[in-house]
Formats: sequence, C-alpha cells, structure tokens
Amino acid sequence: MKLGVLSVVFSDKSWKEACAEITKSGVDAVEVGCGGFVGKGHCNPVELMKDENKLKSWIDAYKSQGLELSSLSAHGNPLHPDASFSEPHVQDLKDAIAFAEKIGATVVNTFAGCPGAGPDAKYPNWITCPWPPYFVEGIEWQWEKKVIPFWKEMAKRAKDAGVKFGFEMHPGDTVFNPEALMRLRDAAGAEISCNLDPSHLFWQGIDPLMVIKFFGDVIVHVHAKDSRVDDGVVRWRGVNDPKHYTDVRNRAWTFRTVGYAHDKLFWNNFVSNLRMVGYDGVISIEHEDPLMSGNEGLTKAVSFLKEVLLYEDVGEMYWA
Repeated sequence: MKLGVLSVVFSDKSWKEACAEITKSGVDAVEVGCGGFVGKGHCNPVELMKDENKLKSWIDAYKSQGLELSSLSAHGNPLHPDASFSEPHVQDLKDAIAFAEKIGATVVNTFAGCPGAGPDAKYPNWITCPWPPYFVEGIEWQWEKKVIPFWKEMAKRAKDAGVKFGFEMHPGDTVFNPEALMRLRDAAGAEISCNLDPSHLFWQGIDPLMVIKFFGDVIVHVHAKDSRVDDGVVRWRGVNDPKHYTDVRNRAWTFRTVGYAHDKLFWNNFVSNLRMVGYDGVISIEHEDPLMSGNEGLTKAVSFLKEVLLYEDVGEMYWA
C-alpha cells in the first residue's frame, strides 16, 4: 500500500510547488483535481493536451518528486437539470477520460450526479423515501431516463480509454450507497467502480468494513477521511443536516482527520479488509476537517496512517 493525498489541500500553490510540498509531507502519491467541483487549479486537461511542452512539464513536476499519480478527480453533477450547470461538468468528465488515456492513468474519481425528478425540473432532487407514490415515480424516472443512459455512454467511452470510474458514494447524489452503486454497475458495466470514502458511510449508519468485503475488486481507489457523528444531536433530530460545515457545534456529524473520530483499531481493520479483498493500492488523504488547518490535518493524517498501512508483501505462510 502507498499513502497519497488529494492535491487541493495545496490549492494556494502552483502544481510544481504542490508536488514538492506533497513529497515533503511524507506521502508517495498524488490525486489531482481536473474539473467539476474540484476545479482545475492543478490540472487543466484541455490546455495540457494541446501543448506537449506543458504536458511534459506537468508530468515532470510529480515524477521528479518520486510521486505516483493515483487518480484524476472530476467530481461534479453531470445530471443537473440546468444545462448551464451540467454541460460544463459533462465536458470536464469527457476531458478527464481523454486526459487519463493520454497519460496512462486508469482511474477517474467522480460522482454519479443527481437529476431533477422529471423533465421540467429546475433543480436536482435527491429522493430518500417511497411515499407518497410520486417519489417512487420520480426515482424510476431519474434512473431510467437520466442516470443509466448517461452512464452507459460514459462507461463505453471509459472502456475505450482503459479507464474506470471511482464513484464516491455521497448523500445528495444518486449513487449514495453500495446498493445504488451496484445497480448502476449492473446496468452500465464494470467501468462503474468505487472510490471508497468511509466518511460518507459513517454518518449514514453504513459499516465501511462490511462494504469492503461486499465490494471486493469493485474498489479501485480509496480515500482516507473520517467523520464524527454527534449522538447527542442525532438522538433528537437525526443525521440529515443542511447546516454549514463551519457550524460544528450544532451539526449532527462533521468531517474529521483520520483518528479523530474512529480509533486506530478501526483503521487497522480498514486496511486489513482492503488487503483481504485484493486492494493494495493508494490510500489518498482528503482533508476537510473544519477544526484543523490543511497543514495540520495532513501532517496528523500522515503520521497516523504510516503506522496503519501495510507495506510489505505477505510472503509465504511458513506457519501453515
């Protein structure tokens, strides 16, 4: 296994400077945003693909630091009913696939997106209950008319490019849990895979350790991000929470740096389960802890995870 980081934690630095800082932080790999909500501050695929000199310099920036590129990230909402919002995200996704093919990257992390509940919708509609019946009708319309057709097309494009999508299961998105991800994978193909981020699973009441065993080789990338659920809040009003992430005191749950919500035993089991199902790739730190600076969050995460990750091959079981 290798330790990596999503480069947006260094968004105030140039790509070359970011790569140097990433190496100093003690990690081995970098995940870079190239569109959608993540932005293109460190990687603009269109600009890089049309200028071979710029592309060479961009690649040299991380390779000269001894870093591995774990994935590209183009998290967006390509299914938003407002075309002025969705079309740029669709194009970012297509550009990410083309760029991945050009540089030999094999994973593009993303969201499935969330459409409206019908052809005249103006806003996305994340439906979470089956009654009144119009909710079920809305869900089926979303899947049959929008989600499956779009991702079938994208999966074909990805397959031709030798790329898999690492879907992040995120509430507010059509693919927010393992069942939804597998529904889309069954409909669109094996290019629909998983970027496993346990932070979004914790507060939904989903056990990441069980998900790993359920998914197996569906997992193509992993995020290291924790979240803490405040039971004192949840017991009287539940986990769904639209309050801003800065309102930590009053939120039902909050993103935390690894080790600040779940202990070392959990993370030991987390990486052990990953190895058990055959994943020995990059564990990429994503910093979104509102109680720590990016520098402190990354430093603490690296220190914590270096004692957790499994680095050596298992070797022969001489005792069995």
